Amino acid sequence: MPAPRSPRRARVAFSDSAAKQLDAITSEAELHALDRALVVISVDPDAGELLPGDSTGPRLRQYVDDVERVRLVYWVTALKTVVVVAFIEV
Repeated sequence: MPAPRSPRRARVAFSDSAAKQLDAITSEAELHALDRALVVISVDPDAGELLPGDSTGPRLRQYVDDVERVRLVYWVTALKTVVVVAFIEV
C-alpha cells in the first residue's frame, strides 16, 4: 500500500516591493524567522487573519508571529496555490 501523501504546499511568490525588503535583510536570525513564517503560510494559506477592506481588490491577510517577531501581509490567489507576499517586517 503506498504511503499517504502530505498536503501540497502553496507556492510563495514575492511582489517587487517585498523582494526589495527581502534583499535588505542581512541578519541570519531574521532570515530564519522569516523562513519559518513563510513555511506556516505555505502549509496553511489561511493562517493569517483577514484585514479590513473592500472586495475590489485581493483580500489581504496578515500573519503575525509574536515569538519570532515577524509580520507578513499577503494575499492568496483564486486557486489557493500561490501565496503572494506583499509586505515583510522582521
